[in-house]
Amino acid sequence: MRLLKHLFAPSSGTLFPEQTLHAITDAIAAGERAHTGELCFAVEPALHWRAVVAGVDARTRAHEVFAQLRVWDTAANNGVLIYLLLADHRIEIVADRGFAGRVSDAQWRGVCQLIEEGLRGGRPDAAVLRGVEAASALLAEHFPRDGAIDDANELPDRPHLL
Repeated sequence: MRLLKHLFAPSSGTLFPEQTLHAITDAIAAGERAHTGELCFAVEPALHWRAVVAGVDARTRAHEVFAQLRVWDTAANNGVLIYLLLADHRIEIVADRGFAGRVSDAQWRGVCQLIEEGLRGGRPDAAVLRGVEAASALLAEHFPRDGAIDDANELPDRPHLL
């Protein structure tokens, strides 16, 4: 059954047209003006059939994407990936080691639940925007921009359609 979901998954471009991608990009950029963290959003319609057969789950794939997009490679170790796997209806958040002991799993789960609620309501654009805002609030709480630090934008703000 899972294999069929991945073979016939909807296109990420259908749920996230160019206008929505621009809105997400703007939301990430706005959030990063309040904190020194780096936030990335990636959406993947489905896994390759071999990965499905091998039992790769959304969490494992999110860690792979975290590495591929080099979210881990920020100066302050404060990168965060919001990953959406459409075929499995899963949202995963992977945060770099700079968040250890600062943000709980329950707080990250709360961000995921905001996105899930919006997706169930048929508004993927609004769902992701709410999730980006909630994640940005957590980043701002723990890595606020104070003006004293010259913080470069280390990762692209534009969402990644995988």
